[in-house]
Amino acid sequence: MSHLTDILSQVEQGSLSVAEAERKLSPEMDIGFAHLDTDRPRRRGFPEVIYAPGKTLEQFIAIASAMIEVGQDVFATRVSEEQSRACLDAFPQAVFHAGARALTIDVTEQVPGRGCVAVVCAGTSDLPVAEEAALTASRLGANVERICDVGVAGLHRLLKHIEALRQANAVIVVAGMEGALPSVVGGLIDRPLIAVPTSVGYGTGLKGMSALLTMLNTCVPGISVVNIDNGFGAGVCAGMINRIAVEAGAAAESG
Repeated sequence: MSHLTDILSQVEQGSLSVAEAERKLSPEMDIGFAHLDTDRPRRRGFPEVIYAPGKTLEQFIAIASAMIEVGQDVFATRVSEEQSRACLDAFPQAVFHAGARALTIDVTEQVPGRGCVAVVCAGTSDLPVAEEAALTASRLGANVERICDVGVAGLHRLLKHIEALRQANAVIVVAGMEGALPSVVGGLIDRPLIAVPTSVGYGTGLKGMSALLTMLNTCVPGISVVNIDNGFGAGVCAGMINRIAVEAGAAAESG
């Protein structure tokens, strides 16, 4: 049942007033310090996401409460331990994903993932960004295949996963240091590839700038690059590509 159908059913049954239904169906909810974009699921296919840094505990809880009130799942990124503890106290159903530094609260029925997004991680130090990307893609409805610690210092570790990469609808490659891994992977597969530079590395890595420039200057066509440490952005991009591929496959089968 869609969010709209659920609200209309409640109005029909008399459990929800017309005024309350109108408020829930508004494209925006004004909570004073923030304006929640409640229309985003219709326009973009997924709800607004909370970026946790810089928000007080009270602001974080208020935004999550507003999203729950209008029947939308909560997904927050870069959540601190203090914020997670406060949210878990306020919402017992919340889940803190420590590896991804993210928090989720589901109020809608979760459907099984479809298709596949592969997330390739160069080294263990890149895992937090890779996990953020993986969790994000899964929130957009994708099954996620994680391939970890396969950096260019030992390419034999990557080669045994090539067939799995070729089966994915989209591939995310996360790497710091010199950032060479996306070019290597991109030269071996025919899938859309999103490269994510991380701030992992020694002095001349310049907190991810070296990896970013390497990825932007790749000679391999078909590679897109997101900002430094932006696992979330990569996960959204890959998740949307996967959704289109799944829908196209379903349409072809039915046609």
